[in-house]
Amino acid sequence: MNNQSQQDRRKLNEEHQPAAIQQRINDKQGQSYTRDAVLGAIDGCVTTFAIVAGTAGGHFTPVVTVVLGVANLLADGFSMAASEYQATRAEAEEVATARREEQRHLETIPHGEREEVRQIYRRKGFEGETLNRAVQATTGNHDTWLDTMLTDELGLQPHTRDPRRAAGATFLAFIAAGVVPLLPFIAPQLSFGRFFLVSSILTGVMFFLIGMAKGTALQLPRLHAAFETLITGSLAAALAYTAGWVLKSIYGEGVV
Repeated sequence: MNNQSQQDRRKLNEEHQPAAIQQRINDKQGQSYTRDAVLGAIDGCVTTFAIVAGTAGGHFTPVVTVVLGVANLLADGFSMAASEYQATRAEAEEVATARREEQRHLETIPHGEREEVRQIYRRKGFEGETLNRAVQATTGNHDTWLDTMLTDELGLQPHTRDPRRAAGATFLAFIAAGVVPLLPFIAPQLSFGRFFLVSSILTGVMFFLIGMAKGTALQLPRLHAAFETLITGSLAAALAYTAGWVLKSIYGEGVV
């Protein structure tokens, strides 16, 4: 067994100690907003740099780039945050509605709900006395019983996230990452007269860092996620630059 395999085995063993398992399960039940922030940052950087690339392709002045970029940054950031708020709230309302309905079922026909638990566990492979004990243990705790029905019967997650925090994480990450492509235009002393070049370099670094963060948050290979994000942002920028160049060629000065 090579050193890497030994290290992986040691790490897996540490992660499966009782205390580590308990911590991991508790973390899964918590409210994490890392993915909201990562996806918000990706979208903010991509869309804002697309504005920069489009205006560069159209040979617009730095002032136009700043106006369009900031307007897009605020409007699109708010739109994305509002969408995340509505989606997360709808998810929470769906779980709440299902919980109320299952609560009514437990109060009205407990024998039927107990049979549902029995069939759920039978499908999991429980049989005989083991099945009876599992059903008794689950239905003997009201909250566990409800959570089991939500998860195993309806396919829902009992623990939902706060819509306001999800929207806030999305918006803040969108603004923080999205402002990076605009920095050379907002602060000209940073650009040394090469606005688009400096913006491209800063944005490329930001894409790479966001991709690394995405890989960590989604438990993906970080370098792969970093280059994937960088390529995605570059393609979006290339399309925007081409569109600006083509429209400028067609309409000339009239598009400014």
